[in-house]
Amino acid sequence: MTTTLITGANKGLGFETARRLVEAGHTVYLGCRDAERGRRAAERLGARLVLLDVTDDASVAAAAKTVEADGGLDVLVNNAGIEPRNPDNGVPGAAELTAELMRTTFDTNVFGVVRVLHAFLPLLLASPAPVVVNVSSGLASLTRVSTPDTPAHAYPGLAYPASKTAVNMLTVQYAKAFPGLRINAVEPGYTATDLNGRTGTQTVEEGAEIIVRMAQVGPDGPTGGYFDASGPLPW
Repeated sequence: MTTTLITGANKGLGFETARRLVEAGHTVYLGCRDAERGRRAAERLGARLVLLDVTDDASVAAAAKTVEADGGLDVLVNNAGIEPRNPDNGVPGAAELTAELMRTTFDTNVFGVVRVLHAFLPLLLASPAPVVVNVSSGLASLTRVSTPDTPAHAYPGLAYPASKTAVNMLTVQYAKAFPGLRINAVEPGYTATDLNGRTGTQTVEEGAEIIVRMAQVGPDGPTGGYFDASGPLPW
């Protein structure tokens, strides 16, 4: 039985990914900050709840102990993330960017990935087929963002794409450091979730497709890559 942990899993892409992996036969832990929302989500899915706040070292460490006591971990999906928004639901641009806004974004999107990976690496390394999926973004691609007349080029924000570009670098470096892991970054696409004020053009079912696919790669699958549902993406 494959055991999987998904962070930020009580709604949106995390919830849909959990639903699909439960259907595929995984034992799924929903990593959630809110106990009540997490409990309701776990009951709906037939999954297990583990309280986990990716911005809190003690919370992450406690979650790792819980999962270890239950038998270990095979797959980690780093899904928890935030995208800064103005009160009008617009994206803060260069003129509005502050160091504090950047710090808050990186604490969840980048440092959160490091916290969780650091805590769960011993469990993953003990698995016969460990997999890590880092949920990135098409906005992480320097190639795409610097190509005129594209949606990525038109995006005015700084904090979110910078954080996801950092996630891509973490993916590459962790993959080199731990060649026994299959660790990849994925771009779900512009999906309608609370993250973007439900402005996305895809459903969560469509967005979760690449996350679910990469969560099920075998030991001979790709590692250190960056993918969307159609295949590899340019860095």
